Amino acid sequence: MSNQADQYATTKVQPKDFVSGWVVALIIASTGLSVSTLFLGSEIALGLGFEKALIAFGISTLVLTLMCMATTLIGNRSRLSTYMILHFSFGEYGAKIVNFIFGVTLVGWFAVALELLAIAIFDTTTSAFSFTISKEIIIIVTSLITTITAVYGIRSIEKVANISIPILTAFLGYVFYLTINKLESWSVLFDYVPEENSMTLFKATSILIGAAVLFPVLMADFSRFVKTDKQSLASVLGLTIGTPLAYILSAVPSIETGEVDIIKIMGEYNLVIPAFLLLFISTWSTNATNLYSASLTFTTINKKWTFKSVVMISSLFGTLLALLGFATYLFEFLEFLGILAPSISSIYFIHFFWIKRQRYNLDEIAKWEPAALISWILSSFISVLTYLEIFQITGAYFLDSFLLGAVIYCAFKWKAILNSTI
Repeated sequence: MSNQADQYATTKVQPKDFVSGWVVALIIASTGLSVSTLFLGSEIALGLGFEKALIAFGISTLVLTLMCMATTLIGNRSRLSTYMILHFSFGEYGAKIVNFIFGVTLVGWFAVALELLAIAIFDTTTSAFSFTISKEIIIIVTSLITTITAVYGIRSIEKVANISIPILTAFLGYVFYLTINKLESWSVLFDYVPEENSMTLFKATSILIGAAVLFPVLMADFSRFVKTDKQSLASVLGLTIGTPLAYILSAVPSIETGEVDIIKIMGEYNLVIPAFLLLFISTWSTNATNLYSASLTFTTINKKWTFKSVVMISSLFGTLLALLGFATYLFEFLEFLGILAPSISSIYFIHFFWIKRQRYNLDEIAKWEPAALISWILSSFISVLTYLEIFQITGAYFLDSFLLGAVIYCAFKWKAILNSTI
């Protein structure tokens, strides 16, 4: 099997398959226009108020953008997937542990998106039509379509994103326009106060970072295909612009209607059927990306597994999770990611730039790299304690994770770092 057919799961991307940074930016932006992202934008705006929600959107986007700018360069310069990069910093066996956790996480996201779409479609057919479609059937059919797309890799996902992004943005923009026209003034939005203000600005920001914290870690999966450094940095704009835009486009109609469910919001404007079709397309694009990344992860655990077979098995597990109601644990799931993922990105960033001096050769992978694995475990454990508020460091557990991973790893590797700067 050629490397291209296997999506360069364990090898470097070749120049013949390079793409523009704007192609990757579109793929990343398409994940922002997903059911789960729109749901988060609505939930946080209704739970926090529009003004504080904007602050949460801004802070989370800034943090994630800075992290992505660092890790996108690693993928572009190494031409390797995230999962192979982790082999260098964590060792062959250590990377298997980390990659397995990432793979399970991405399958979890796949399941959440499937389930939220099924709920939206079920509610639509129940309220607007004289028939209903079983949630189980919706989950299975959507999973099959997404799996076929993911099997054919980044080119296939690119084609879906090229169709979905312009249409979805225009549609959500139109709903935003209709909402603004219904408001007496902009002050109605900024004066909105939730009846039950149970969410804090910190919690909202943490949830938003947790929702997209895998982007900085996984940027290499996409930036390795980008032609140049500058273009790989430009691809981060897919997150910087696309994600907060999606939050705002969902938050404003939610405050006006008091609804979280995007289908019910569209019902207020007699746009149920277009919303139904567009949500399906957005979930298709987003989940193809989730499944693609999850399958790359699992492929590096055992090089005998082919990319296509792993896609199908990953899809099967994700579908089962969706059928079992995994979305119930969405917020807890996002906070868990905010603890585990940031330290990994800081560790492999330091390893690439200061220890390996931006040179990765596939024949130089050690079996174990105890310093990275211990640093990750320790930083995650301490971050759990700060998350539980047993004590505080920065006041933000996701930032604790990122900084602790860097500090502890540098403590282990200070001699190597010192030698590389001399």
